[in-house]
Amino acid sequence: MLTLTRTQLALVLVPLVVLLTVAGSRIAGVGASRGPAAVAPLVRVPSSAQAQRPLLVVHVVGAVRRAGLFRLRDGSRVADALARAGGPTRRADLAAVNLAAPLVDGEHVVVPRRGAGGSVTGAAAPGAGAKVSLGSATVEQLDELPGVGPVTAQKIVDWRTTHGPFRSVEDLDDVPGIGPARIEQLRDLVTP
Repeated sequence: MLTLTRTQLALVLVPLVVLLTVAGSRIAGVGASRGPAAVAPLVRVPSSAQAQRPLLVVHVVGAVRRAGLFRLRDGSRVADALARAGGPTRRADLAAVNLAAPLVDGEHVVVPRRGAGGSVTGAAAPGAGAKVSLGSATVEQLDELPGVGPVTAQKIVDWRTTHGPFRSVEDLDDVPGIGPARIEQLRDLVTP
């Protein structure tokens, strides 16, 4: 058997203890964080639905502060168009306008003015009591309806010329560019 002196034993054990201490600290440090990692700030990324939402162009006229053409996001409402036009004037008859109606590209939004008697000016203007006849109205009369611009008014007249008189307000659904929401907006303002 091999016998070691204290000096020899110390010469073997001291380096061995140092080696184990260094190895242990290295093993303990594996997977440990070396400090906070740099984190990039959050950036709002538009969803694909928002990024692809087209712009609409609408024409706002009548009792508004700044009439004109305005670009709005798809899904906007008549109230959004009025806000872009600087809001209604004090003489605006907002009861004659459906502020919640959805907008479509190329729409003509007319905000009528109250007359001296509190009614809307114009003989066949919406809210004045007289309904616009789909069977006999001119392009100009149809153009005055909310949500109907000159292009859609012409399409209504063209449909009437090709297919004959309107039998009901629902027949407007056959006119290109007029859908269920627009029909509901016009239902109380027109007659077949």
